[in-house]
Amino acid sequence: MRKFLIILIASCACSLMAAAQTDIYVSPRGDDSAPGTIDRPVATLSRAMLLARQKAGHDDVTIYCREGKHRMTQPLEIGPDINAGGANRLTIRSYPGEKAIISSAEEIKCNWEHYRDGIMRAHLPEGIPGNNPDRLFVGGEPHHMARYPNYNPSVRIFSGYADDAISSARVRRWKNPAGGYLHAMHRAEWGGFQYTIDGKSSDTTLVLGAGFQNNRMDGMHPRYRMVENIFEELDTIGEWFYDPKEKNLYYSPADKNVFADMTVETPTCESLFIIKGSPDRPVRNINIEDLELTETRRTFLHTSEPLLRSDWKIHRGGAILLENAEDCHVTGCHIHQIGGNAIFMSGKNRRNTIERNHIEHIGASAVCLVGLPEAVRSPLFEYNQRQDWDKTDHTPGPLTDDYPDSCLVADNLIHSVGEVEKQGAGVQISMAMNITVSHNSIYRVPRAGINISEGTWGGHVIEWNDVFETVLETGDHGAFNSWGRDRYWHPDRQRMDSLTALHPEAPTLDAIHTTVLRFNRWRCDHGWDIDLDDGSSNYHIYGNVCLNGGIKLREGFRRTVENNVMINNGFHPHVWFRDSRDIFRHNILTGGYYPIGISWWGDDIDHNFFADANSLAQARADGTDSGSLTGNPGFIDAAIGDYRVNESSDALKTGFCNFAMNRFGVTYPPLLALAERPVIPEINNLLHDGHLSAELMKWNGITFKTITTEGERSATGIDAVRGVIVISNSNPDIDLRPNDVILSVDNTDTDDTAALEKALKAKKTGSHAEAVRVRNQSTEKIRIRIADNQ
Repeated sequence: MRKFLIILIASCACSLMAAAQTDIYVSPRGDDSAPGTIDRPVATLSRAMLLARQKAGHDDVTIYCREGKHRMTQPLEIGPDINAGGANRLTIRSYPGEKAIISSAEEIKCNWEHYRDGIMRAHLPEGIPGNNPDRLFVGGEPHHMARYPNYNPSVRIFSGYADDAISSARVRRWKNPAGGYLHAMHRAEWGGFQYTIDGKSSDTTLVLGAGFQNNRMDGMHPRYRMVENIFEELDTIGEWFYDPKEKNLYYSPADKNVFADMTVETPTCESLFIIKGSPDRPVRNINIEDLELTETRRTFLHTSEPLLRSDWKIHRGGAILLENAEDCHVTGCHIHQIGGNAIFMSGKNRRNTIERNHIEHIGASAVCLVGLPEAVRSPLFEYNQRQDWDKTDHTPGPLTDDYPDSCLVADNLIHSVGEVEKQGAGVQISMAMNITVSHNSIYRVPRAGINISEGTWGGHVIEWNDVFETVLETGDHGAFNSWGRDRYWHPDRQRMDSLTALHPEAPTLDAIHTTVLRFNRWRCDHGWDIDLDDGSSNYHIYGNVCLNGGIKLREGFRRTVENNVMINNGFHPHVWFRDSRDIFRHNILTGGYYPIGISWWGDDIDHNFFADANSLAQARADGTDSGSLTGNPGFIDAAIGDYRVNESSDALKTGFCNFAMNRFGVTYPPLLALAERPVIPEINNLLHDGHLSAELMKWNGITFKTITTEGERSATGIDAVRGVIVISNSNPDIDLRPNDVILSVDNTDTDDTAALEKALKAKKTGSHAEAVRVRNQSTEKIRIRIADNQ
């Protein structure tokens, strides 16, 4: 009996110590005056949150959302008061076995009339949902604003573009284009811009508002342009236009009779959940589970904050915004038809997880983890900004703790992102530390699948992801992309060589921890599979399968690349600094090396396996790979993408080790059943031959070469595959360096060496030629003295 009493008392004590559980129920058919029980649910999430706050600091609370569409005209804001500093947890989820839809779309109730040419018109009263319709859903399906050219999903860029989108002839057709938008690719295809159309300054010239989104403000592309929300372009089924002055909505339905019975909706807000604390009082222990989140407004007009010296600008918002949050989880949700970012972690976030979600049809990025620039020492915000070393903070690491740390993005199916903003990614990381991105399937993106904007502060683990159909609308990029334009970095190689010789610690002042890319499968058909661009430093890259674009390392430091497989491509070292300490070993390449501007080859470029004997011979001629081998790799089953090698393969003699080929991407069964997979390529035996395959031109001590590859374009930072690159120069009287590009001479384009030779030969000895030169991604005019034109 005594023993029984002890057990009973202990059990009671444990029960008292455990948090109590409160369940609150919300239903679209509920009543906000009800108590929120399963039999008498409340009607809105905002009312459910008021009931949940009454339990703050005492109970674990679960808000069960019942079947149906929960419409929100304001985002649900969750602050630190929800648990009052306690350890209790708030969970918002669908009721088991039911599908709860959380949407900001509100129904437009109005009377429709026939206008003309099959177009319907409705006058919207004051206080219409969203105030100014930004998106339109008819019968649950999204429809496009009136646009030129018309929407065509088979066109790679903008689903339709035209170089006459804002031509004089077209602008003349528009009575009043104010309220329209111009979407254009960056001049060099580094993402995109959006401009508001504020009116016309003449009958043929638009007045444009400021460009948005891109941090490289070099102007728009001359061809890749599209306009929308122009009344005169309302010319095809499914398009719509809203006139804010007359408050009239115009829509062209496929069937006017059926249209009368369809629900017409427009989103009212940009976010659905805002989970926001402060750095010293974070929000803790919030779960968002098993919900369908959909239909928010577009945010591209707010995308204006530059992310240090990367190509990005961002908007700190999303369907779910977590700011200064800890131990929060977004799990098992279907997030789709979002106008901006799907999930955004801003500022100080710790141990948050994004797991087993299906994220699709997103206007900007799927998952962003972005710290505050106030946490960065000596931050710079635009590519051309520079600072003297003696004026730079030399303390390693962050200045404050206002950044995401130790967060997880795992087992998510992410596709069809960047549908509005072309500087979008499946996962975007900036000013963060120790982020793990694991077992995600990411595809159908306009730019990178996974992007890291700078070296601050590393420690990320990118593993077991399946990333393909990338860089679909842009150029000069990769399925994985990073930059490292950190506080030490400068594009001038001579300056970098001098600085790092005196201060070898400089490249890791911000990149304090090694970032690891391991056991991923990448495919990019418009760039590189793995692209470590300007300054990216302190990386360990191993166990990756690259299906098409190979691996590129532009200038940076301390990159170890080993035990990777590159199909139909190889290794692209571009413009390395002296004493980079780079290592490339134990890799299998079915292509070769494609160096550009390489004077120093790092610490160890050797013991690799080449499927092509000519490529190995070229590498040895360049002074590398004395211990490398060539032959048939002996893949177990290349036709299905199993690039493990058999036991007799000579690749094993180079130090290559097999790794699993069947674990890439999502593993959660419901998502695995939906996930697409990359096309496995046939191995191309007609491999590229060397890096100076184009005919060289020698003139006055200078060796030139026609730019023929995307690699040369990337290495020189020009806007297209054009121009003539300088290979070497022994003439001190002409200011041309290796890797300079000549685009024109005397206003004549020099797209190849033949054109350059013709332009120079036309000059008399002793005269001068006016040339356009690109150096370190800056364009300028120079004079070339023709001392001897023989």
